[in-house]
Amino acid sequence: MVESFALRKRLPVSNMSAMKIAVCVKQVPDSWAEKKMVGGVLDRENVDAVLNDLDEYAVEEALRIAEAHGGNEEGGPHTVTVISMGPDRATDAVRKALSMGANDAILVTDAALAGSDALATSAVLAKVISDGGYDLVICGTESTDARMSVIPAMLSARLGWAQLTFASKVTVDPAGTVAITRVTEAGVDEISAAFPAVVSVVEKINEPRYPSFKGIMAAKKKTIAQKDLAAVGVTAQAAWSQVKDATPRPARAAGIKVSDEGNGGEALASYLAEKKLI
Repeated sequence: MVESFALRKRLPVSNMSAMKIAVCVKQVPDSWAEKKMVGGVLDRENVDAVLNDLDEYAVEEALRIAEAHGGNEEGGPHTVTVISMGPDRATDAVRKALSMGANDAILVTDAALAGSDALATSAVLAKVISDGGYDLVICGTESTDARMSVIPAMLSARLGWAQLTFASKVTVDPAGTVAITRVTEAGVDEISAAFPAVVSVVEKINEPRYPSFKGIMAAKKKTIAQKDLAAVGVTAQAAWSQVKDATPRPARAAGIKVSDEGNGGEALASYLAEKKLI
């Protein structure tokens, strides 16, 4: 948990020409890596770490929004800033987002943040966003290490901004409005709000670009502002919940081979019936 702080709700700006877009990203363990718990928290030091897959869609959408209205590089009027919280090595994930085309990045890194839950994470990110004066914040729906899908809503609540979540399509008017399409089991929702707003995008909203060689080289020169909690202006406390014990997933049992000696179909049907699959 992080101590509370006051945030002012920004009023919509008319005839806005330049947008400040923030994208929240996270470095996570590789989806294919074996996960282990150490001291009640996920071991992130001894596993390959990558940019959260679902955050790549958020970065791509932010870049497409900027490019559709004049661009964010080489004299373009808009800016796309990547914001993350994590250890020092999270710069690798942030750098990938920069190589895709984002302008700059902010990484909040502090030993006191190790093992932070969603409440603490959202408080830190909200403070950085509030201080940055952004018009639009774009997030992926969730991180592949936690699967909580609550950070966008928490940011909205802390900032006092509108939340437009689970967007399958985003349309932005730089004059100060954003509209999304959300597909649910009940139908299709069309939602709009004035800036500032928090948007979360679903997987497959777009096809994230692969960083080009030029983009990778350019990313090495882009600024990653690293801040600790003192610089951000918040104080970290223990998470609200802790993992007391974790049992590794058991090894996968060997499969059963059904031989076909003229009655393979019957043998397969019998096996499926035995397992109550048919």
